[in-house]
Amino acid sequence: MSAYLHCQSHSPLVGHVDPLPEILREVDEVISGARARIAHFDPELVILFAPDHYNGFFYDLMPSFCIGTAAHAIGDFGTLAGPLPVPKALAEACAESVLADGVDTAVSYRMQVDHGFAQPLEQLLGGLGECPVIPVFINSVATPLPSFQRARLLGEAIGRFARTLDQRVLFLGSGGLSHQPPVPELAHVDARMADRLLGSGRHLPADEREARQQRVILAAQRFIEDQHSLHPLNPDWDQHFLDLLTSGRMAELDGLGNAELSALAGKSTHEVKTWVAAFAALSAFGPYQASDRYYRPIPEWIAGFGSLSAEPQSLSKES
Repeated sequence: MSAYLHCQSHSPLVGHVDPLPEILREVDEVISGARARIAHFDPELVILFAPDHYNGFFYDLMPSFCIGTAAHAIGDFGTLAGPLPVPKALAEACAESVLADGVDTAVSYRMQVDHGFAQPLEQLLGGLGECPVIPVFINSVATPLPSFQRARLLGEAIGRFARTLDQRVLFLGSGGLSHQPPVPELAHVDARMADRLLGSGRHLPADEREARQQRVILAAQRFIEDQHSLHPLNPDWDQHFLDLLTSGRMAELDGLGNAELSALAGKSTHEVKTWVAAFAALSAFGPYQASDRYYRPIPEWIAGFGSLSAEPQSLSKES
């Protein structure tokens, strides 16, 4: 029984609107280092906390949390498409354990996921099918949103379940940090877009999906020129958030309301709740040691880009 954690920002704009070559090389080195550490840990199970961007979860039924017992990546923005190797019985046991622990979560036997799940699996493990994975969705864009506290409690419950396994478990958190790309909001769209958000967007025609992706790419290009065309990035808040996780003080976020977070760092910053859940899961293995912290605001990706690893202190002392 052992655990390792890595949390990392994702962006659909990777490869579409990239920063200067020297910055891209720097980020590639960070990702390569994380991939090497994960390979050294040699996980037997991945528990991946990630959001969705109206590609798999819609307002016809929008859970705060959902554990997938089967999942398929759609391959948006050029990320990998295909099935995830979800161990069905283990995912079912995880959901049962979380519910018995007092945390409400939905279950999906046909989870559809997007780049938020696929990108970390591709970048950090080399593909979608390299290791058994339990996908855990955390709603980060569709109001009403779960709180930091609920995300933390979800992570703690999943961590307690993982401790019962005789396996090397890798916790991954995908998303954030400060950012606000052009994600539609149900209260501010026309009838056609509302229908998409209510569920018809699950199977977009190819031309509509391409148009949707181009809107995000054009927004990024405008953001490079005018960083007030969208909610500005907030490096100070991002660094404060990383400080809290590094020092094990994630519970201090419990009192930060959703509206306050949106105002501070952007409406898609709620993706950082995947990091909180992942670190909370790791904390079930005892005190942890964070390492390999990286941060850079990257306007080209409309994101404060962060990366952070951690492992139980007992394991760290043995390394």
